[in-house]
Amino acid sequence: METKSQEQLHIFFFPYMAQGHSIPLIDMAKIFASHGVKSTLITTPLHAPLFSKAIQSSKELGFEIELIVIRFPTEEVGLPPGCESASLAATNEMKQKFFKATTLLEPQLEQILDQQCPHCLVADAFFPWTTDVAAKFGIPRLIFHGIGFFPLCASLSVILYEPHLKVSSDSEVFTIPNFPVEIKLTGSQIPDFLKKKVETEFTKLFEACKACEERSYGVIVNSFYELESVYADHYRKVFGRKAWHIGPVSLCNKAALDKAEMRGMEASFDEHECLNWLNSKKPNSVVYICFGSMTNFTDPQLFEIALGLEASGREFIWVVKKEKKEKEEWLPEGFEKRMEGKGLIIRGWAPQVLILEHEAIGSFVTHCGWNSILEGVSSGVSMITWPVSAEQFYNEKLLTEILRIGVAVGVQQWATFVDVKQEASVKREAIEKAVTEIMVGDEAEEIRSRAKALRGMARRAVEEGGSSFSDLTALIEELKSLRA
Repeated sequence: METKSQEQLHIFFFPYMAQGHSIPLIDMAKIFASHGVKSTLITTPLHAPLFSKAIQSSKELGFEIELIVIRFPTEEVGLPPGCESASLAATNEMKQKFFKATTLLEPQLEQILDQQCPHCLVADAFFPWTTDVAAKFGIPRLIFHGIGFFPLCASLSVILYEPHLKVSSDSEVFTIPNFPVEIKLTGSQIPDFLKKKVETEFTKLFEACKACEERSYGVIVNSFYELESVYADHYRKVFGRKAWHIGPVSLCNKAALDKAEMRGMEASFDEHECLNWLNSKKPNSVVYICFGSMTNFTDPQLFEIALGLEASGREFIWVVKKEKKEKEEWLPEGFEKRMEGKGLIIRGWAPQVLILEHEAIGSFVTHCGWNSILEGVSSGVSMITWPVSAEQFYNEKLLTEILRIGVAVGVQQWATFVDVKQEASVKREAIEKAVTEIMVGDEAEEIRSRAKALRGMARRAVEEGGSSFSDLTALIEELKSLRA
């Protein structure tokens, strides 16, 4: 009979219902499964088909990875049926309701933990209540934040020391205290909920996240030691957390099909047509522009991006969340005709990893979301930084001032919900300047050289004997030892 210590390790993965959170946790589940761990992903009906497709290649290789579907309580909080993704919560009111709905998932999670008896729960930081649920069943809960050690340390320092409350205005510069390097920000780059003492569903969630972290077993991070060694050590030492780095997790996708379908998301543009277009371009000649799944720019801002790209004279691929219409006010008149052969607009989702890895890509205009940063780093491309919200202003500093593989477009304001007619915050001249700076000249070559070096480090980290491979192995052995 198999003893408890010999029993196969079984881990549950519970991602927050947003692409930027679910994609890396799907990849994590696949990585653990490839190391002999039984992995089970928890999701809702809307996401289940995408998750199933994303894990199919792992199942075909014989890895143990499964899916459990739970009901998302839209009706209980007053959300429309099917509103099971953060990207579908389009207004502030809907987002408050969405956060509330996630807290109502607790009974379903308790039921499946009771039935399945896993050995560990890896749950998103936005589910703070899962720490208590895991404790109830006597299993460790690991937190997945979805960001790296640099932004983790920066955000914790800002939260603990509140330097933004000690300046006289939002335009005044402050330095992040108790941080390994000097990083300066302004109050306008800090979210309102840190500056205003108004209780909302989000601030309640934020306070609960802070309270649960110290009681959790540790933190699992999509990063690699060579990228953030100083901040990984600082996080463990100063904040006293156990933490493991096992990324970049996107590198687990070796097959072109997995990369093309974005680990579950089907591209809105035929990947073969896209790659054929790129194959006709010279190495490092194309700018790729994509702002992630949650960013929605106003029409005036999209208009400025189009004019800035045209003025730069660079070839480009631009991903926009817009459907094709007869009249498109967000595009300058005749833009697509003038850009024919020089620029490619993809409406909707794009095979980002495949695009970034193509030798024709010379730079990546990004919102500085952590997944996009790691995909850019893993592909060895330089970046134009355009932070919007969340940890992205910290990430910009990492790219432009620490790693020196990025050029800032000049955003100074944390984004809020705005009217579609609001003026653009970044003008065409700034866009043209940033694109030219990162694509042309000796400095551009130096930036690109540093980016290529990081690419090699990222790929070595996940290979056998690499830093992330070793940390993952150590974590698995530690979790096994807890069962004895």
